[in-house]
Amino acid sequence: MGKSQTSNRGGASTGASSGASTWGNSGAGSQAGSPEAGRAAEGSLAPGLYFVATPIGAARDITLRALDILRAADVLAAEDTRNTRHLLDIHGIPLRGRPLIAYHDHNGPARRPQLIRMIREGRAVAYVSDAGTPLLADPGYALGRAAIDEGLPVVAAPGPSALLAALTVAGLPTDQFFFAGFPPAREGARRKMLQPLASVPGTLVFYESPRRVGRTLSDLAEILGGAREAVLCRELTKKFEETRRGTLAGLARSCAQDPPRGEIVLLVAPARAVAFDDETVDARLRAALDEGMSLRDAVDMVAAESGRARRDVYGRALSLKRGS
Repeated sequence: MGKSQTSNRGGASTGASSGASTWGNSGAGSQAGSPEAGRAAEGSLAPGLYFVATPIGAARDITLRALDILRAADVLAAEDTRNTRHLLDIHGIPLRGRPLIAYHDHNGPARRPQLIRMIREGRAVAYVSDAGTPLLADPGYALGRAAIDEGLPVVAAPGPSALLAALTVAGLPTDQFFFAGFPPAREGARRKMLQPLASVPGTLVFYESPRRVGRTLSDLAEILGGAREAVLCRELTKKFEETRRGTLAGLARSCAQDPPRGEIVLLVAPARAVAFDDETVDARLRAALDEGMSLRDAVDMVAAESGRARRDVYGRALSLKRGS
């Protein structure tokens, strides 16, 4: 996730100051049994497909091992070659005539055979997405599967990830979490995708566009219950990094009043143990309706009080109305 590397947090990292090291002294990637074993001293890589995580914002977040691989790989493949050239320039890594091949969702079927053939011929291919870890809401899955199906080595060089950075700062449970990627842009498809997530017993994590995050929060508030705790992280590791905390309903209002900009990660706390049983929910609904509340207001109030999904409370309210 993310499409830019900036160097304004801690200063730009170039050539000698980047912290990059040679394979002989990096201490990374030279363990026995790994594809790099036995070849570290020469500064080369064994044939294989290397998925390399790159910064989501601050250029200095790149790992030493990532720099080693980008320097030593025979072929570089990238979601956007312009972003990758910029990253290489920041860290003083020359191409030296090596191929830099665009590989993304649109040209994947045509480019995969070419990259797989290069690995079979004995070359090390390093793949990077625009920012973050490949395959996590980014291209790379089909390429990895193709390499595995051919019996070729697939190696991860882990590092920056918006998903993990957001989980780290959100303050929500991390023992279990469910990464749902980007919700669909169309409302009907989005709501259909969100509904089964109401009972997931872990923190929910989404990537979302700033243009749609308000609508997504409103849908989540209706489907999961507006009182569910949530966190919105934007521009992680960048100059204007911000974390908003509150409830789904509160964050929806916040986005309406102050629309966020930039790359967004949205996190939702796990479903709480239901505070009210069905009889208590029905009793609260009856009391609210008897007091003259509209059906909608009564449902909103009881959903917030109980922590139950609004859809569930609404269904019970309709049953009560029919039976009265």
